[in-house]
Amino acid sequence: MKKLTVMLLIAAMVLGVSACGNSANKENTATESQMSTQKAEDLDARINELTQKENSILENHKALWEKVFNSIDKSTVEDATATNYGDFLANSLDKIKDKFTDDELKSLKEDVEEIKKLEDELQPLLEKQSANASNKDSGKEGASVFPEFKAKDLDGNDVDSSIISKNAVTVLNFWFNGCSPCVQELPELNKLNEELKEKGGQVIGINTDSLDGNEDGIAEAKSILEKQGAKYTNLSLDSNSEAGKYATSIMAFPTTIVLDRNGNIIGEPIMGGIDNDEAYKQLMKTIDQILAADKN
Repeated sequence: MKKLTVMLLIAAMVLGVSACGNSANKENTATESQMSTQKAEDLDARINELTQKENSILENHKALWEKVFNSIDKSTVEDATATNYGDFLANSLDKIKDKFTDDELKSLKEDVEEIKKLEDELQPLLEKQSANASNKDSGKEGASVFPEFKAKDLDGNDVDSSIISKNAVTVLNFWFNGCSPCVQELPELNKLNEELKEKGGQVIGINTDSLDGNEDGIAEAKSILEKQGAKYTNLSLDSNSEAGKYATSIMAFPTTIVLDRNGNIIGEPIMGGIDNDEAYKQLMKTIDQILAADKN
């Protein structure tokens, strides 16, 4: 549930030597490049591991945390990205602590302390990840591009990033099964998908509980979607893919981003449900902007 993903790999240095070159220098350069790549991969792997630990902690007391999440003012969701996530949860819990028994409150506070410890390690890693991405992208102009991907929908059918290029606009919604605000907005997203079909667009869900083909996560996601009447495409990504790393790096759920047919991310991510009037207006403004540009 963390910020934005990183693009890995550092370009290998090209040494300006004689035509024959120096085999030792070439070997050293290749080794340095491999080491840099491995360090980036190790960094992403550790971030993913810590993120999954946080998700598991929340899942252990799922019903109790749903009460907390349901009480959160959506206008404050962005605060979760600006502070230690454990502190955000602690503040949210404190506002409704009288709704829990002493034992329930004790369990939730223990969860918060565990998450704070994970965040103490996670935040410096995220900053380093962000710095790596900035260094790699320095000098480049234009919008960020959502990574290409090969995935499966929740029925096991193959889907790849060419689905994006077929649409004038694509709305990507990131959610997980235990997130009440995520589930609550599913009917609105389905309605939006039906509207976009007529305009050459599509809504696609990315369910983070279904990563790596997790059968239990997929089954629960399909059940939730059916109950909410949401029939649009939802995908299961490989967590080690760039698109999968993007999904696991998201901090606040639900999060929605909007893509043009080239995969460019247009506008700012929308954190919180689009069933909020302000968020919906922001989303539609971005969609209209992309549709207008696509016609030109």
